[in-house]
Amino acid sequence: MRVLHVYKTYLPDDFTGVPRVIHALAEGMVPHGVESQVLALSKDHGGSVRTIDNHTVHLARQDINIASAGLSVSGFGLFRRLAADADIVNYHFPWPMADLLHLLGRPKAPSVVTYHSDIVRQKNLLKLYAPVQNAFLRSVDTIVATSPNYVRTSAVLAKFPDKTSVVPIGIPDVLPPAAALVESWREKVGSGFFLFVGALRYYKGLQFLMAAARETGLPVVVAGGGDTAEWAEMGGPSVRFVGSVSDEDKIALLELSRAFVFPSHLRSEAFGVALAEAARAGRAMISCEIGTGTSFVNLGGETGLVVPPEDVSALGAAMRTLAASPDQAEAYGRGARARYETMFRAEAMARAYLEIYRRLLAGRQ
Repeated sequence: MRVLHVYKTYLPDDFTGVPRVIHALAEGMVPHGVESQVLALSKDHGGSVRTIDNHTVHLARQDINIASAGLSVSGFGLFRRLAADADIVNYHFPWPMADLLHLLGRPKAPSVVTYHSDIVRQKNLLKLYAPVQNAFLRSVDTIVATSPNYVRTSAVLAKFPDKTSVVPIGIPDVLPPAAALVESWREKVGSGFFLFVGALRYYKGLQFLMAAARETGLPVVVAGGGDTAEWAEMGGPSVRFVGSVSDEDKIALLELSRAFVFPSHLRSEAFGVALAEAARAGRAMISCEIGTGTSFVNLGGETGLVVPPEDVSALGAAMRTLAASPDQAEAYGRGARARYETMFRAEAMARAYLEIYRRLLAGRQ
């Protein structure tokens, strides 16, 4: 079986969020004899073909970027060629150009849309784009959401109940962190802190975490790329910014942390892969109830605490609760690890998608 994944960015330019999901799917399919290819855009590497681990990446040249949506003239011809050789085309939504690729290219292969998120920020442009979006989603064979929470709260997915199913995002197992790396980080940031990992984007709720840190005085470590200057003064002396970190560093920081805090307050945070990584590490979690997958990964009272969004007092109270009760934090951490093993393993995600692919192919035959 040959599967073509279609998304706006991928390695070597981007390995956050959706690209990580695509990578886990492509590599997870290898033991099942599936050959995966990825079509993405790139400003710096357009026109190249690369091998990433066990799959192939085709990068079309990005000609323009409008509201975080890249466009490429050459991408249309490249898509037609790749889709003609594919048994399954798996689009990753949202990316408006993918809608056009599908509607204009009309691939013969069965089509899957992995629905990662509603379009939240570009509300004015959405009014113009909505007819294209709806036509695209009507025309594909099946839609896969990443959590039942998102299905319940998405006005877009509510239009397509008969073709929407749920497969949670899965992440691969990792080895324990090297002792020397853990000790190196311990010297820099200590232990028993509240850890945030993620790009410092508008929907991450960093302003509320900074206010909670200042209010409680509890230690917080922030790992992620972005402009930290605007946040540093807001958080006060108990907050340490360590910038972007490698996967190995992230695992070491999780090992040293008391709990993982994830204050995202907008629906742009559709799932929270970082929460799944914290669950994999067996760490208690604090997140906000925003009607998305964050409250599917972090079950309040089982794997951690869930608080209202944009509520500094509630966020601070949750941090105080876990700081004052290490036993409770450890119990939540055990629950988080158990939930990871049951729900969020990359192998389980790959098997679920493989069943969907096989069902679609059988239906065509």
